[in-house]
Amino acid sequence: MNKPLLIEIGVEELPAIPFLKELPNIEKKWTDILEKNRLLCDFDFFYTPRRLVLWHREFQIKQEDSVEELFGAPVKIAFKDGKPTPAAEGFAKKCGVSVDELGKADQGRGEVLYYKKEVSGIEAKDLLNEMINEFIASLEFGKSMRWASRSDSFIRPIRSLSILLGEEIVEAELFGVKSSNFSFAHRMVSYEPFTYDFAGDYFCKLDKNGVILYPDERKKTILEQMKKIEEENSIKIEIDQELLEEVVAITEYPTALIGKFDEEFLELPEEVIVTSMKEHQRYFAVYKDGELTNNFIVVSNSKTEDFSLIVAGNEKVLRPRLADAMFFWKNDITNGLSNEGLKKLVFVEGLGSMYEKCEREAKIATFLADEFKLEDKELVQKAVMLSKADLMSEMVYEFTELQGLMGYYYAKIAGEKEELYTALKEQYLPDGEDSDLPSTVFSSIVALSYKLDNLMGLFSVGKIPSGSKDPFGLRRAAAGIVKIAIEHKLPIDLEKIIDTLLENYKGLDKQKLIEFFNERLFKIFDVNPSVLKAVLGSKESNVYEISKKLCALNPIVLSDNFKEYSATFKRVANIIKDINVDSELIVDETLFEDNEEKELYTSFNNVVSKEYLNYEDELDALFALKPQLDNFFDNVFVNHEDEKIKANRKNIIGKVYQAFKKIADIKEITI
Repeated sequence: MNKPLLIEIGVEELPAIPFLKELPNIEKKWTDILEKNRLLCDFDFFYTPRRLVLWHREFQIKQEDSVEELFGAPVKIAFKDGKPTPAAEGFAKKCGVSVDELGKADQGRGEVLYYKKEVSGIEAKDLLNEMINEFIASLEFGKSMRWASRSDSFIRPIRSLSILLGEEIVEAELFGVKSSNFSFAHRMVSYEPFTYDFAGDYFCKLDKNGVILYPDERKKTILEQMKKIEEENSIKIEIDQELLEEVVAITEYPTALIGKFDEEFLELPEEVIVTSMKEHQRYFAVYKDGELTNNFIVVSNSKTEDFSLIVAGNEKVLRPRLADAMFFWKNDITNGLSNEGLKKLVFVEGLGSMYEKCEREAKIATFLADEFKLEDKELVQKAVMLSKADLMSEMVYEFTELQGLMGYYYAKIAGEKEELYTALKEQYLPDGEDSDLPSTVFSSIVALSYKLDNLMGLFSVGKIPSGSKDPFGLRRAAAGIVKIAIEHKLPIDLEKIIDTLLENYKGLDKQKLIEFFNERLFKIFDVNPSVLKAVLGSKESNVYEISKKLCALNPIVLSDNFKEYSATFKRVANIIKDINVDSELIVDETLFEDNEEKELYTSFNNVVSKEYLNYEDELDALFALKPQLDNFFDNVFVNHEDEKIKANRKNIIGKVYQAFKKIADIKEITI
């Protein structure tokens, strides 16, 4: 038999950011608890800043009855001379029966004691208290708090608990709060709780008391209100999805309102205004004809007929925020960009100051400029040395997320070259999965220098990612290097970089860093792992060349006829397994006895004597040797009794293998 089950946990206002981080896990955690208690069913999870709600339309009022099978000691141990031993008596006691009631079962290794018993399902209402306490304890919000005289903690104090199974209030207690049938209205409707008799009554009364329970409905309401404001004012509101989710999480009855700030603040960079409004006030930016306006959108959680005071209050709060930003902006422009202060700013213990980090990055940049044939090496060195200077600015001290960007503005105002100030803005790119990349080779060198120094420097002092922990974002740095190399076709050879600059990174384990970097390639490239393994088997360490080889080889491996190729080249790999394919292989044509030897060797020489524009053409030519290879295998006896002829024939195949291995080690490919 099923009944509806409503669970509401009333709390003080939940902080949005930690709650939203845990939100993707909440339904899974409750599902696991339901499954563990044999009460699995469909349910919905709803939330507002003051309540967590689990709603089950059809919930089992009792667990299903089950059968439990118990296995004990081997019979030959359980009985001695026909009498039960302590092993038998102990098993009987565990089963709650006498020894005579025990059975026997054969599990394939002799008979053992066996008992099957039917287990009656437990009433759901007798399990719910423990289930809810386990559920709340499983939620991870980071920091938690204690209140009153309690020693246990949660993200915010629990103020009410309701567990309604049908129309019955299930007895339970959570943080000292006993289950009841009351909930709280929107604060601007009433501070007094209201009662309800069943789930439908609950949902109806919440609505009447100013609470929109469903987060999707609150989001829809906000977006519809914003659309109306846009149409009425001929403007465009920037819908920041993260900010939207946060606003949904902190409102029970949202109302989007338009406000205004003094036009003089538009002198500030757009990013400063938007960041100040978003981070400090949770306001949405407003644009007209592609330009930022001096309007903003605030989403109120008030329930009133007159919002004028709310708009005025938000305008009043925003003004000093922007006034502070204007003060920082003018001071920073007056002071200019200087990296001297970086000498006192520690980067990481063991790696010196941020100034010293910039010096290491400048050496990497000089090396890369030579590799990429960039002419203005002095300018790129200057860009690197100025790249972290804005960390000393007042604006970045207040808004750390604007580092790099403020350096761009201050360098531009100071009259620096466009390549330099653009590189300052783009030095941290890519900074996410779908992030933009540096726009030029010049900017790429600055961005690569930053990432490469992070990798080599942090590995040299033992700050190596482990498991899911990567506090310095080194996995992201490795992925960024690969993406930049491919985007700008840059010959980034990590081994060569490390060998050239190793003296700047005492204690760096080169092999460990190379292995870490190569492991990231398996996450970055969407290919059969064995194909990447084959390409790495060519000893290629140039990232761009690796990507080109993969682009050439992977379509061939995915083709319908690759299985035929695979069979042939497995024979190639088997034949050469006893010879050193990394050595020079000599083929003596005077030792040829069969036409198939001559045909294969002639065709092979024709292939390797040509120059190819790309790996695709070279691979096509090499794979076209399949007929000659098959004829060779079918008609030539490799293990000739004459050791010279035998070695000569193996060397022919070995040279074919060597030609492939310049691109990929074909024996590594599995399909």
